[in-house]
Amino acid sequence: MKLRLRGSAMAGALLLLSATAHSQSTAQTVAPWAYPINTPGAPPPPAATDDGSAKHVPGSSQAFTLPQIRDLFSPPDWHPDDHPAMPDIVGHGRRPAVRACGYCHLPNGQGRPENSGLAGLPAAYIVQQMADYKNGLRKSSEPRMGPPAAMLAIGKSANDAEVKAAAEYFASLKPKPWIRVLESGTVPKTRVAGGMLVPAEPVGMEPIGQRIIEMPEDLERTELRDSASGFVAYVPIGSIQKGEALVTTGGDDKTLRCSICHGADLKGLAAVPSIAGRSPSYIVRQLYDMQNGARNGPWTQLMKEAVAKLTTEDMVAIAAYLASRTP
Repeated sequence: MKLRLRGSAMAGALLLLSATAHSQSTAQTVAPWAYPINTPGAPPPPAATDDGSAKHVPGSSQAFTLPQIRDLFSPPDWHPDDHPAMPDIVGHGRRPAVRACGYCHLPNGQGRPENSGLAGLPAAYIVQQMADYKNGLRKSSEPRMGPPAAMLAIGKSANDAEVKAAAEYFASLKPKPWIRVLESGTVPKTRVAGGMLVPAEPVGMEPIGQRIIEMPEDLERTELRDSASGFVAYVPIGSIQKGEALVTTGGDDKTLRCSICHGADLKGLAAVPSIAGRSPSYIVRQLYDMQNGARNGPWTQLMKEAVAKLTTEDMVAIAAYLASRTP
């Protein structure tokens, strides 16, 4: 069944319909494909079985056990030559409240669908977002989603020196292509594990609807936190072209041209962040959080007009197009 709802007042309704159609055991009022919540009692991903052996990933001479890989305060650095030396806050964090930035965002800053890619973002932008977390101005429309809740807690605990060191480190990194975008009418059935979508068992396919299904290219390498193994994002057929129109022209007064603030190449201007090649799941969450009032802060106010009229279908299209661009 295909639904077409228009107007900003209908965006939340469409998200609710999507959540109903693709429900988890815990009911959600926002789309579970964009805001994955771990299902209690769900089986762990394959890499979660600890047999005591050292693990390896392609292209790396490093070896880590699963307890080392799961250490929030000393994340595995499989490819240490892929980035500069990490400051202590990125590589180790500060116990007990500030986990290592490199655990979630990876040592090279590429990030994962459940959080954010930080590589190459302006340091001033990162500093401002951390201030927004600390001041309660940046939250999630789905407070039960683990990674945003963790980030809110870290933002309240991190001090200015730690924020500055992390921001300067991630700003110094060059982002690389990380997400393969595929238009498709059908997608693999998924479940939630580790805060993201992973293939369900038994393996099967289902209609994509108005969703983005973003998942690891290689689940085991992703669960081993291999910073060289990226993601694939399935998007609705025709969404990239529709997103291009919205991003580049505003779509008949639906929104504002993204290039006005984010630059002609969508790779940012001064302290305004790049939006090219970013996780589409993350982009949808931010657009909805801004529209819904969960994300605020001084720079978010500049986005209010841009997101006010967007439907979920518009957000999906915009995110699909942006993810398809070279970062």
